[in-house]
Amino acid sequence: MAAALISSGCTSQNTDIPADGSLAEDATQKTVKIGVVPWDDSRASASVFTQVLDEGGYEYETLSADPGALYQAIAQGDIDVLIHAWLPATQAAYWEQYGDKLNKAQIVSSGAKCGLVVPEYVPINTIEELKGNASKFNNQIDGIEPGAGIMHNTESCVVDYNLKEFELYSSSTVGMVTKLQDKINKEEWVVVTLWRPHWSFARMEGLKFLEDPQGSYGETDDLIILTRNGFEEENPEFYQLIQNFEMNLSDIESIMIAIDQGQTSEEAAAAWLAENPEKVDEVLGTQE
Repeated sequence: MAAALISSGCTSQNTDIPADGSLAEDATQKTVKIGVVPWDDSRASASVFTQVLDEGGYEYETLSADPGALYQAIAQGDIDVLIHAWLPATQAAYWEQYGDKLNKAQIVSSGAKCGLVVPEYVPINTIEELKGNASKFNNQIDGIEPGAGIMHNTESCVVDYNLKEFELYSSSTVGMVTKLQDKINKEEWVVVTLWRPHWSFARMEGLKFLEDPQGSYGETDDLIILTRNGFEEENPEFYQLIQNFEMNLSDIESIMIAIDQGQTSEEAAAAWLAENPEKVDEVLGTQE
């Protein structure tokens, strides 16, 4: 498990500590380990949250891994916080396996959605209509990393809709989006696993979710910060910061677009916070 988690940072060491030492004693007596799924939506919101933590002088360490590894790590107590889970639909399998050892601490955003997406020029509107048109898609559904919840749901979708002529192709998120853009440039048929918030909806005009009457992908998801059992009791101050944190899907997407345009997640989050300084006070609980 330790090999699967990649450490990617901790707090600034230049944070001013109050003269009475209260912050150092209360907030930094233990480094909080935060797991971040290496997808742009998680990286965007996590970068905002951790930069607010920097402002408050809180000590933390971020670690990156695929969702399955992070769910296992937090259930085992190897990490304290996970930003963020897609529940109840997309990561239902992970919640079923580990949920009794986890706590839903905060809903960051609501209305997230996963499913199969095609360009608008493809003249079908439901997943059922994929049948009979497999050859036009080269008999392929283009997916992302095999450990992702949306891939598990798509495997179920293939069974639910009897899409036996299709092969679900595992790739990377970057590889999937690159192929999607290439197909759009050529106005060729393509169907991909995709979700919102995602910057591709802003960069590529004319994408549409295929209707899912069987409910293979569920309805909509909440983006949720999870904590391990017992974390609230052990670190109530940090837990309150988590409960103070929320973002609109549109704000997360705006940061994701900046990342896609070449900024690091830290740079994009810093620019967003510069335009939304009230978020720092909101999370730290220092609003007047």
